[in-house]
Amino acid sequence: SKNELLRLVDLLAAHYQALHGIRVQRIKDKLQLITAPEHAELIEQLWGLEVSTRLSQPALEVLAIIAFKRMTTRPEIENIRGVNSDSVVKSLLAKGLIEELGRSDAPGRPILYGVTPEFLQYFGLESLDQLPPIDLEALSGSGRPEENREMRVLKD
Repeated sequence: SKNELLRLVDLLAAHYQALHGIRVQRIKDKLQLITAPEHAELIEQLWGLEVSTRLSQPALEVLAIIAFKRMTTRPEIENIRGVNSDSVVKSLLAKGLIEELGRSDAPGRPILYGVTPEFLQYFGLESLDQLPPIDLEALSGSGRPEENREMRVLKD
């Protein structure tokens, strides 16, 4: 049964977590074996890899906006950030961290963007439901950077 399978996956994940350099990661309804993050540097050295996985501050800002809003348009992103975000959006599309979901009904029918399963994998999330709740009103100001600089996390 599905419940039995999930229980066995949890046992396997706990076993790998405790004794091995790999992890079982859930992303939506899929499972993946990944390198334990604490061993990534050793593996890079072993294989002579120079993997640049860092994202710029603007890229992180745009990803946060898209992830917390679930889907949004580039004009909405620019309104929140107060700066042009075209190149950042293009870069995130090229990296496969965001994708086009369709078109908004807003004037000009701008493209709607959402995060991808690769985004979830990159940040070690199973779903966007694992993100902390935030005050979305803080994300929709007048576009003035000083008003939109801070996203307030809601406390339980």
